[in-house]
Amino acid sequence: MSTYEVYALRYARHERRASENFLGGDPHDGPMPMDYFVWLVRDATRTFVVDTGFNAEAAARRGRELLRCPAEGLRLLGVDAGEVADVIVTHLHYDHIGNFDRFPRATFHLQDDEMYFATGRHMANPAQAGAYDVETVVGMVREVYRGRVRFHEGDAEIAPGLTVHRIGGHTLGLQAVRVHTARGHVVLASDASHYYANMDEQRPFPIVHDVEAMVSGWARCRSLADGDEHVIPGHDPLVMLRYPAASPDLAGVAVRLDARPL
Repeated sequence: MSTYEVYALRYARHERRASENFLGGDPHDGPMPMDYFVWLVRDATRTFVVDTGFNAEAAARRGRELLRCPAEGLRLLGVDAGEVADVIVTHLHYDHIGNFDRFPRATFHLQDDEMYFATGRHMANPAQAGAYDVETVVGMVREVYRGRVRFHEGDAEIAPGLTVHRIGGHTLGLQAVRVHTARGHVVLASDASHYYANMDEQRPFPIVHDVEAMVSGWARCRSLADGDEHVIPGHDPLVMLRYPAASPDLAGVAVRLDARPL
């Protein structure tokens, strides 16, 4: 089994209220900003990118602060997006697959259920469709016809020590990523839990396809990880505070998730 380095790369930010981050709101409402990440998994021989973020046009349209293009952020970690061979797509929301065109040589790993969900009857419901960008979804359909999408049905091994696991909840086909590291198995939960507080306090995020699947997904992520501190939420600014910087000059930009929390 391979042992990997894992990095969280912050590329965007959104100032928002706690009431926007919990189903039913928050009686103690106050500032609760959201960070946006892509993740890098690598060992001595292979590099994997998890999600591709969004671009400047999407940031302007949706009122998000783009800190850096995810592809440029990866370059700071020594990775050329144009040479990446494998991109794991946790789901097809605009903030997770918006720059797929920056990865022209990649195979995209996606759950069957996610493509079904993003192109089927559920998208006639604005509450489900709002976090998808139709042109991006159509772009990924084109990549299917080009033979560049590898579909998975449930749990699957991408490489030794690197697996994906369908969680659902937030979307029908959301998948988490389990990575073997020097500190044990780390789970990149992505939007299975946007914040630590969602899973720790058992309070679902309001963009949700199936509440029960979201709740049971927290337990599933924990069962895949070697401890609660090994589950990494998808959007929590605390990730940048709990883990060491990838290097001194990347403080506030990228952190090492395969290192022990500070």
